[in-house]
Amino acid sequence: MLYVWIILLILCNALFLLLVLFALPGNWLMVALTCLFAWWQQGVVSIYTLVAIGILATLGELFEFFGGMGGAKKAGARWFGAFGALLGAIIGAVVCTFLIPILMLGTVIGACIGASTGALVFELASGRRIKGSARSGLGAGLGELVGITIKISLGFIIWVIVAVAAFWP
Repeated sequence: MLYVWIILLILCNALFLLLVLFALPGNWLMVALTCLFAWWQQGVVSIYTLVAIGILATLGELFEFFGGMGGAKKAGARWFGAFGALLGAIIGAVVCTFLIPILMLGTVIGACIGASTGALVFELASGRRIKGSARSGLGAGLGELVGITIKISLGFIIWVIVAVAAFWP
C-alpha cells in the first residue's frame, strides 16, 4: 500500500509542477506535500531531502522575483528602473494571464513585457534618455525570462528529487 501512496505523491507533485507554468506556487506546494508525506510516512523521505527541496524552492522564487531587476541592473538601469522592472513584471504577469489564457504563455509574456515596460518607463521618468532606458527595458525583459526559466527548471529538479528519494531504499 505504501507504493500506492508514493505514486500518488509523485502524481500530485507533477500536477503542482504544472501550476508553476501558470506562475502559481507549485514548487512550494510540492515541498509542503512532501513534508506532510514525510511526517505521515516517517522514514520514506529523509530530512536532507526536505531541506534540499526547500532550498531549491526558495532559490526558484528568488530567481523569478529578482530576474527582471537583475537584468535591468545588468543592462545599466538605476535602482528606480530596477524597481520598475519588478513592479511591471508582477502587473504584467497578472494581467496577461487573463488576457492570453494559453498554458504558461500569457503569464510569461506578461511578466517579460511588464518588466521591460516597467524598467523603460521608470528610467524615462528618472530623466534618462530613451536609448539607455530602452536598453534597461530589454535587459529587464530578458532577465525576467531567465528567472522564470530557472524557477521552472528548479521545480522539475524538485520533482525528480522527490520521485527518486521516495523509492530509494
